Amino acid sequence: MDQSKQEKEYGYELFPERNTGPKKEKSFVKSLFTSQFKCEIMLKLAMETSPYAKLLLSAMNSSGCKVIRERHFACEDCDGSVSGGFDVASSQIVLCQNNIHQQSHMNRVVTHELIHAFDHCRAHVDWFNNLRHLACSEIRAANLSGDCSFSSEVSRFNFGMKQHHQECVRDRALRSILAVRKISAEEAQKIVDEVFDSCSNDHAPFGRIPHGSKDAEFAYRDHESRDRYNANL
Repeated sequence: MDQSKQEKEYGYELFPERNTGPKKEKSFVKSLFTSQFKCEIMLKLAMETSPYAKLLLSAMNSSGCKVIRERHFACEDCDGSVSGGFDVASSQIVLCQNNIHQQSHMNRVVTHELIHAFDHCRAHVDWFNNLRHLACSEIRAANLSGDCSFSSEVSRFNFGMKQHHQECVRDRALRSILAVRKISAEEAQKIVDEVFDSCSNDHAPFGRIPHGSKDAEFAYRDHESRDRYNANL
């Protein structure tokens, strides 16, 4: 496919550094004061301390898809409308260093994108040609990453109605699809509706919807216990 056509149709224009040449090396002293350095420190902390991220990294390792921080993550400047993305072509997670400024935000973005990476690892996801596959992974990422947790929604001044979590998941999945595909809102909504029930009930690898860090920590412990049990069979 023509590169410019791919950029427009699949959202690559939101990640301009994906399409530039090799980056110039910076001196160590200069690198200490860059947004990239801060991003890389927050990424390392997320991978080491977030129960969401630790569970996903463990699950991917168990599935034969070991994640290496230096290889599978990249801190880059992005369009102001996005915080991160999963680049299928390189199997790399892009973290938008110009848009992520707090550790809690980094934790959510890393988790969200790791869910896409986990889906890429475990299933034959046709990201470019099957919009239902894309919608399903976006639903799962919004549902399981903490994007729609009570604290996240309160921080956006979104409160309470019945089935609020499900509506939040629908809305965020819809907006994610529209950000990277040139289709109408009506078409995107129809696709989300078609796969919502089955995909929102797929809680792998958490086994539940983790509604907060405590839930995620319990899920992580359960996952590790199952891994140890299976290793001893």
